[in-house]
Amino acid sequence: MSSLFTSESVSEGHPDKVCDQLSDAILDAILTKDPLARVAAECFISDKLVVVGGEVTTTASYDVPAIVRQTLSDIGYTHPDFGFDLENCDIQCVIKEQSKDISLGVSEGSGLDPQLGAGDQGTMFGYACNQTDSFMPLPIHLAHRLMLQLCNERKSGNLPYLRPDAKSQVTVAYENGRPTRVDTVVLSTQHSPDVTLETLSEDVTRCVIKTVIPSYLLDEGTRFLINPTGRFVIGGPLSDVGLTGRKIIVDTYGGWARHGGGAFSGKDGTKVDRSASYMARYIAKNLVAASICEQVEVQLSYSIGISEPIAVYVNTFGTSSYSDDSLTNCIRSVFDLSISGIINHLELRRPIFKKTAVYGHFGRPDVDLSWERLDKVDVLKDFISKNHVHS
Repeated sequence: MSSLFTSESVSEGHPDKVCDQLSDAILDAILTKDPLARVAAECFISDKLVVVGGEVTTTASYDVPAIVRQTLSDIGYTHPDFGFDLENCDIQCVIKEQSKDISLGVSEGSGLDPQLGAGDQGTMFGYACNQTDSFMPLPIHLAHRLMLQLCNERKSGNLPYLRPDAKSQVTVAYENGRPTRVDTVVLSTQHSPDVTLETLSEDVTRCVIKTVIPSYLLDEGTRFLINPTGRFVIGGPLSDVGLTGRKIIVDTYGGWARHGGGAFSGKDGTKVDRSASYMARYIAKNLVAASICEQVEVQLSYSIGISEPIAVYVNTFGTSSYSDDSLTNCIRSVFDLSISGIINHLELRRPIFKKTAVYGHFGRPDVDLSWERLDKVDVLKDFISKNHVHS
């Protein structure tokens, strides 16, 4: 059976991704001084206005305007010609403490559950497959790498006319569930007004698309659509509003697997939207790497104030010789799924989050993320062997 599947990614200069990075930069700054802080930072950006809001409970002092301006500098919004820059924006901050009622359920020894509880209810999904070395679906894998390569070309000065805002989209052809070729690549990038579309198209094709996508996936039928409107000079917050958490499908699996709905950026590890999604991915990736299945989706469900998950769901889509029920039992035995267990094992009290806010939270070869490690492969194999897990 033939099919096409498409996923997109966006660059660090995209307005929504600017907000994600600002939220996680604030989180990191606070965790650097106070690892036990409770943080939920949200950002809104439009034209020359940046609004930072949320709930933060911490002993740390932190300078929101300084964090915002440094992050904008890191992204590349450094010149008035870009329509938005770090020196000419108005930064407003509206941050309060976490609700005492929520804190009661989260704090260890305070709520009905004596353990560290979940900061909210939620259903979180993790996924992994053997389509790529990153254990990610191929369309989102390629879409992210196109954006990362475009960023490298911009920041290195190799393509000096590039500006921070950009988007990619990759359509992959499948035969019987296996990727066979790339059908279409869409890449739109902000640029200076003096470069021609012909030059930009030639450079992006050579330096980005054909550098990232293996030649065996490209053929005469592959379409390259580069800046298909013909012009992309006005971009970033000048052209579009940005919000934290509006690119949750870009952040995860590109639409290939389900998403529980909660955003990641700006949230500390007590927020299961983030921590349990990371744990579900960690479980799924190790299961596939252990050759227990070819693909798997893991759902973890939590109640606010309760430490342990209220439900665990596994679906291997018929790619395993073991039943989904037996793998659920295996997961509960091998992994500590309590909130404190997840935070401690994945080391989520460290300031590591800003680098996750762009180019995906999963399948990242450029950064060492604890939930991407394959340190449970042998443990899983051993458990299945010793417990005679069967289909």
